[in-house]
Amino acid sequence: QVQLVESGGGLVQAGGSLRLSCAASGRTFSSLRVGWFRQAPGKEREFVASIRWSDGSSADSVKGRFTISRDNAENTVYLQMNSLKPEDTAVYYCAAGYRFRSSTMYSQVQNYDYWGQGTQVTVSS
Repeated sequence: QVQLVESGGGLVQAGGSLRLSCAASGRTFSSLRVGWFRQAPGKEREFVASIRWSDGSSADSVKGRFTISRDNAENTVYLQMNSLKPEDTAVYYCAAGYRFRSSTMYSQVQNYDYWGQGTQVTVSS
């Protein structure tokens, strides 16, 4: 089992920055791929970014603004969010899994086995 706890959400003005953290416990952290997803009201959960070693990947909508990184010694994955826009407003979820046979699977919700409770990010205009 893996437990994931997100933190770092909050209210920020457009153009501002936030850093989300995902702290993991349980299964060997370094063997897991960890992803960030977000869900806005009335919308489906969507992929934001994922990482296993240093191979971070991100959605086109956040490229150049969001950076995913991990600290295996701290069992933590970070999502640095810069140049935030009102459309980034959502609940952000951390997820983890270890059964990815191809990179096309990284962005798919159903391939992640463990999920955190989410943290709210609100960007005001």
